Amino acid sequence: MLCVCVFVRMKLQCDVEVVNRMLPTVGLKNKGKSSRAVLSIGKHVDRSSHSSSLYLLICTAKDRSGSKYKLKENIEKFFTWFVEEGKATVRLKEPAIDICLSKADINSLKNFLSAARLAHRGSDTDSLPLSTLTPVRARDVEKPKKKLTILSKKDYPLTSCFPYSLEQLQVSYCRLSRVDMRMLSLKALRRLDLSNNHIKTLPSTIGDLSCLSELILHNNHLENFSDVLCVSSLQTSLQHLDLSQNRLTVLPARFCRLHELVNLKLDDNKLVRLPFHIGRLTKMRFLSAAHNQLTLLPADFRKLSLENLDLFGNPFTQPNTLDHTIHLTFPLTLQELTSRAVLDLRIPYGPRIIPFHLCDELEFCKVCDCGRASLKSYIQTAVSMNLHLVSHTVVLVDNMGGTEAPVQRYFCSLTCYCEFMDSCVQRGLR
Repeated sequence: MLCVCVFVRMKLQCDVEVVNRMLPTVGLKNKGKSSRAVLSIGKHVDRSSHSSSLYLLICTAKDRSGSKYKLKENIEKFFTWFVEEGKATVRLKEPAIDICLSKADINSLKNFLSAARLAHRGSDTDSLPLSTLTPVRARDVEKPKKKLTILSKKDYPLTSCFPYSLEQLQVSYCRLSRVDMRMLSLKALRRLDLSNNHIKTLPSTIGDLSCLSELILHNNHLENFSDVLCVSSLQTSLQHLDLSQNRLTVLPARFCRLHELVNLKLDDNKLVRLPFHIGRLTKMRFLSAAHNQLTLLPADFRKLSLENLDLFGNPFTQPNTLDHTIHLTFPLTLQELTSRAVLDLRIPYGPRIIPFHLCDELEFCKVCDCGRASLKSYIQTAVSMNLHLVSHTVVLVDNMGGTEAPVQRYFCSLTCYCEFMDSCVQRGLR
């Protein structure tokens, strides 16, 4: 008898465990271990009788030719409670087995289950795209690759794609001048290390990597960090960011919306200032910004609570509380009065209520020591602060053993500034 098998072109790659429901009846237990497999639905044709039937074929690394199971009127039940997690179970009548599927692509799994349901009913089978059956390749049943490291240009893939299952990718010393767009399709990526390349700009689509928690861009040619990235999905995923040894002069105003950051490295850049609202990074525990061009720290810096802080090698100036800049207006403008009221009373606002540029001004307001906000009418000065007030461990600021640095201070009125000066005189500060 000559037989031929035909197979569906759409293949499902996932982990499979075949559970024999009859084993407990004879006192045996299932092994309970899943294997990487390729599942397909094919047509087994008997040329002598010209009859055919649809089968489910399961191929694993140990059995690349696969095991076939009849589908037509042979499925007892589908278990799809966890299909959104890439899991499902197909219960067959004969043999009495449960085919447990896991770690599958959600859309592929749904399509595969729909095809299996049609095969079971024996209806619309002509619409299934079938093809000739061949044993699977060894690489098709390999476990999904989670980690890939490329450390030389000769090893960099030019024609093949990166494995879709990657969670960690390091591409260093490859002289990349831009981020490869193929990397941006790796939706499971958690750690991306592109250190020691020649990257000048970051694409905004890198913010679509919703699982990305570590982004390492050490020793590149970056001149800016896109404002778009600060309002992307990185807001809720990014915990470790290394921008050290680049050419950054400033960070975007919305940088502090990356509020999940725990570790931030900014060493060896050309930064002239840190983000205005850096104090909003409440989860940050490690900050390193050594060897930049910082002359003073933003007022919000006082709100940080760090474990380790390194600001060595910055040209910090020696502050004098008598040196101040006055931007007061008398009387206050209507816009200033209204803005202060909105902020002090915490009145909700947004671009649907007020013009967009006003939202920006409100977001980057100055906060006085008295707790009141101000926008364009304020007095600015700087005071020396011991960095141990914001960090448990502090790397010395200079070679003289200092741990103090100048921090900006803002005052909403002349009265608040005079009260501050009086307190400084009482403590003998200058």
